[in-house]
Amino acid sequence: MEKKVVVLGAGESGMGAALLAKKKGYQVFVSEQNELSKEHQSTLQKQGIEWESGKHSPDAMKNAEWVVKSPGIPSDSPLVENLKKKGLVIVSEIEFAAQYTPATLIGITGTNGKTTTTLLTYQILKDAGLNVGLAGNIGTSFAYQVATANFDYYVLEISSFQLDDIRQFAPHIAVITNITPDHLDRYNYRLEKYVQSKLKITQNQTEKDFFLFNSEDPVLKKALEKASIQSKKVPLGNTQKGEGAYLKENNITIHLENKTTMINTAQFPLSGRHNLLNAMAASTVARLLDIRKESIRESLTHFKGAPHRMEKVLTIQHVAYINDSKATNINATFFALDSMESPFVWIVGGVDKGNDYEILLPMVRKKAKAIICLGVDNEKLRSTFENVTDIFIETQSMSEAVKIAHKVAIPKDTVLLSPACASFDLFQNYEDRGNQFKEAVRNL
Repeated sequence: MEKKVVVLGAGESGMGAALLAKKKGYQVFVSEQNELSKEHQSTLQKQGIEWESGKHSPDAMKNAEWVVKSPGIPSDSPLVENLKKKGLVIVSEIEFAAQYTPATLIGITGTNGKTTTTLLTYQILKDAGLNVGLAGNIGTSFAYQVATANFDYYVLEISSFQLDDIRQFAPHIAVITNITPDHLDRYNYRLEKYVQSKLKITQNQTEKDFFLFNSEDPVLKKALEKASIQSKKVPLGNTQKGEGAYLKENNITIHLENKTTMINTAQFPLSGRHNLLNAMAASTVARLLDIRKESIRESLTHFKGAPHRMEKVLTIQHVAYINDSKATNINATFFALDSMESPFVWIVGGVDKGNDYEILLPMVRKKAKAIICLGVDNEKLRSTFENVTDIFIETQSMSEAVKIAHKVAIPKDTVLLSPACASFDLFQNYEDRGNQFKEAVRNL
C-alpha cells in the first residue's frame, strides 16, 4: 500500500511539496482553504493528485505519513492541533524537501536583511561557477526544485514560520542576520518564542557545520548565551575578535582557519551599513566554500539588489526616488533612514504592527523635511511625528502621495517610501504597494 502525504495549503510551497511527494511514490492529497486556481487544478489533475478546495477535511487526512503544512497556516490553528492530537507528523516544505537532496544547504534567516543576503550569496556562488539553486521563502519552492532539478548547492531564505515545523533539517551553513520584534502575533506576543523559532536553524547542525551570526545584535547576543549550538560559530560584526568577519572602513575582513581575506567594497552599489553587513555574511559563506576573493568582489560590485528593498527607481530634476516598500517593520525602516545622506521626504504608514516609532525620532528630526502618511489610520504616526517636521500630510492614495512629495522635494533631496507598516489597508501586499509607487514616479 502506498504511503500517504497530505499537503495543507496549495500556494508556492504546497504545490512544490505535492509534486515532489508524487514523484517519490506517495499517495498525495492537497487541501486548500481558499478556492484553487484553474492553473493549479489542472496541474494536480495531470499528476493524478487528489485535492479539495474551500475547506479542510480532517477525515481525508487520516493515516498520513507526513502532513506538509504551508507556512501561512499557524501551528496552533484548531486544524493543526487536531491533527497533532491524532499523532500525525506536521512538517514544513523545507523539512520535507531536504531529505530528498544530497546538495549542500545554506540556510539564511533573520528579521531583516535575509532576502538581500540570500540573493547576494546566490549571486556570488553562481558567478563562481557553482551549480546552485535559490529557494525557500523566495522564488520557486525548494520542493519543486528538488523534484525537477539537480543542484549541488541550495541557498535558502527561511522564515520563522518555515523553521517552526522542522525536525531533521540541518543546513551546512546557517546564517542569522539579526532579530528584532516582528510577527509576534504568531508567537503569543512573546519575543523569546520568536527568537527560539529563529534559532531552530541551528538545532540539527553538527560540529562539521557553520553558524554565522550578527555578533552585535543585542537580542541575538543574549539568546546565544543560553543556547546550546554544536556547529562552529562565526561572528560577524564591527570589531575583530579572533575568527569571524568584521568591517573596517570600506573593507570586509574575514578571518577563518588562520587565513585572512580582505575584500574592498568601495564599488558595492547598495547603500547603508546594514547592506555592508549583508555583504559580509554572503562573502563569509563564499569563503567557507573556497570561492576566491576576486570573484566575490566582482559579484558584489555588480549586484543589483532585490525589488522593493532600497530600490532606486528614478532621479527626476535631481531628486532621487527610492522604493523600500519591503520595510514592513520599524527595524527595516530604521536602516533605511540611517542610510539617508541627504534631506528626505518620507512616505510612511499602513497597518500598524504595534510599532514604537520613538527609535526613529532622532533621524527624522535631523534629516526629514516632510512626512507623508499613507494609510487608513495614521493616528499613531500623527501623534509621534506631526510636530517634528514643517510638513505633515495624510493621504490614502499612492499617486497623490508621490505628487505631494514631488512638489515638496528640491534638487539633491530624496523621496523615500519606507512604510514601517504592513500594506493590507490600501494594497494587496508590499509588492503591490512598491509597484504602485514606481508607477506613480514614472507618471510624474
